[in-house]
Amino acid sequence: MTLRFYDTASAEVRDFVPLVPGKVSLYYCGATVQGMPHVGHIRSAIAFDQLTRWLQYRGFRVTAVRNVTDIDDKILAKSADSFAPDFEDEPGTVREEEWWALAYRYEQEFLKAYDTLGVSRPTYEPRATGHIPEMHALIQQLIDRGHAYPALDDSGDVYFDVRSWAKYGSLTRQKLDDMQGAPDADPRGKKDPRDFALWKGHKEGEPTTAGWASPWGTGRPGWHLECSAMVTKYLGSEFDIHGGGLDLRFPHHENEMAQSQAAGHGFANFWMHNGMVTYAGEKMSKSIGNTVSPAEMLELASPRVVRYYLGQAQYRSVLDYQPTSLQEAAAAMERIDGFISRAVRTLGGADGGTPASYGLASYGIVPDAFAAAMDDDLNVPQALAVLHDTVRAGNTALTAGELDAARQALASVTDMLRVLGLNDAAAPAVDEQGNTALGVLVEAQLAARAQARASKDWAASDAIRDTLAAAGVVVEDGPDGASWSLKRG
Repeated sequence: MTLRFYDTASAEVRDFVPLVPGKVSLYYCGATVQGMPHVGHIRSAIAFDQLTRWLQYRGFRVTAVRNVTDIDDKILAKSADSFAPDFEDEPGTVREEEWWALAYRYEQEFLKAYDTLGVSRPTYEPRATGHIPEMHALIQQLIDRGHAYPALDDSGDVYFDVRSWAKYGSLTRQKLDDMQGAPDADPRGKKDPRDFALWKGHKEGEPTTAGWASPWGTGRPGWHLECSAMVTKYLGSEFDIHGGGLDLRFPHHENEMAQSQAAGHGFANFWMHNGMVTYAGEKMSKSIGNTVSPAEMLELASPRVVRYYLGQAQYRSVLDYQPTSLQEAAAAMERIDGFISRAVRTLGGADGGTPASYGLASYGIVPDAFAAAMDDDLNVPQALAVLHDTVRAGNTALTAGELDAARQALASVTDMLRVLGLNDAAAPAVDEQGNTALGVLVEAQLAARAQARASKDWAASDAIRDTLAAAGVVVEDGPDGASWSLKRG
């Protein structure tokens, strides 16, 4: 077994060897909870959930940390324009929603989306506002080492001095002199317009609750500082993997790495970034109306289908959404579930043939080709190809009456689904009595259809098949007779 992952910092696929044998420390950037989750958030969460599950399958004890940014400029701006839902001070009046209430409300929406799509809860999920003392300590370290300074205009801001750190730009392979300061950044009080804020002094008009006392005056943390402080608290000054979306490489991750290493921390051994989601080949943008949200996807397809779609590409590649994408994912899941239902019925499964709950007691042994694909920088497309090959082989074994081979295929398929998280996405509650009744009725219809076919009454045979199809029952004819499954997604 040789695990290999692409490291953004070195721009190469490297052998993965954890810092501590048998354990993996993973930090990946969570949400800034200013609004509803978008598809990029969820794709990133699924990608690092797949990574976590594969590391666990390979026998590692994984400590996963995913932060929540619950204070920043955008949250304050959104709360100023938001009204508290279902709250009235007096009849006919409503109050502005507090920034912390807005942040918490949207944090719950993210958790709901993660849970619905089978994203495992991390070991720790710290909020930025709960780690102010750690941030103060990190800022002071940087000042003491000559890499940070209080603003020159007495605003209460504290900045990281990018020119003091010769390695600045190394993550994204940029030269400092070729960089420009952020277009919306205020240059006042800075030695260099590219210096970034570690601490932001409290400004007139901001809520008093959005400020914390500090040695440099009342204020709040800069975005980049939050992650460095939290990851150090939970994973130490050096850890295995830092992940996030490709759009976070610069400036967020570049700044994180610079301030942490300048403070004397080894920081991340690997940097892993997932690719973006596009719409018909173009960047998603609200301004041109070509966006699709996770909530909209879940209106079109089941959670298992949405998870299949969002997790089907290699994590570093662009995932392109097309109007037919969810239909194609649903068809793929239907083939998988059709085999599982057929195999469970044939082999006498005890759960009534419910694909979402079969074979989940423990991990078995996935096929060697599947394992090789996942070991190779999480090559999920190749792993899915192995999954579908196993489904086809299992169906062939069932048709031939080779029950041992079919049983092995069923075990392999359910284990691969579990590794990919496809059986942990939300599924309708199982109604065992209803399943039994449905099975009896469908089998009776299939028996009547078989009699019609034997009598060459093709019209009656087709009518039965059409009636079952209209009810969501998919009928497949084979050498040993007809089999059925429920249409899913």
